[in-house]
Amino acid sequence: MDILVRICKVLWTGFWAGLALLLVFIPIVVAASLSSTGNLAFTISRAWAWIMLKVTGVRPEIRGREKIRPGQSYVIISNHQSHFDILALVIRLGIQFRWIIKKELRAIPLFGFALYKSKNIFIDLTDRDKAVQSIREGIRHLPPGVSVLFFAEGTRSPDGAIQPFKKGGFTTAVEGGLPILPVTVNGSRKVLPKGALAFKRGPIEVVVGDTVDTRSCAHATIEELIAVTRSTIIVNFNPDYPEERTS
Repeated sequence: MDILVRICKVLWTGFWAGLALLLVFIPIVVAASLSSTGNLAFTISRAWAWIMLKVTGVRPEIRGREKIRPGQSYVIISNHQSHFDILALVIRLGIQFRWIIKKELRAIPLFGFALYKSKNIFIDLTDRDKAVQSIREGIRHLPPGVSVLFFAEGTRSPDGAIQPFKKGGFTTAVEGGLPILPVTVNGSRKVLPKGALAFKRGPIEVVVGDTVDTRSCAHATIEELIAVTRSTIIVNFNPDYPEERTS
């Protein structure tokens, strides 16, 4: 019976994901073509995220959004536990931001075009030097007030624990003179853990931490910036969410 329920959930999610994609994909492609900033396409993509959250019964919440300054570009550093992190962040952060995306997605007809025209940043994961250069170029071409988001662990956590952080986002922040915005996502692993197909209804919490001003930390090493940012994310991390933290 449990297997049947899981299969039904997967089919239900797949149906609505496909329908939502069809409903908003063409407008996103058109918007990406017409808008030189990619802002319109990102705004329309929120409709897809909203539909997906509604049909799956997942409720994203946010704490600390008042710490985000309108019009300021950030390097957003977040933990990563589930595909649902993406939906929750798009809906709840309330600001324009772009993703760091593996270059293979650029080759997908129309979809890759829309991602490219929306000013997302494509990188070659097999070549670190090329990836760094692509990020630098992408940051330089971001519209004013638009941020870029890094999942600092590099991939979804397999066990829910926050993994070691990679340096890419922090190097980008220092080189671009951009503040770091630490963001913690709670509860998404209970909704859809890594490797699972069937989701569970429930809340997801997005917690915005205090910004890290890289300009005032000019003499700090990348490792020190990682330590400060990771500490903030861990302080706001609750593996038991939506229950109260037990320790």
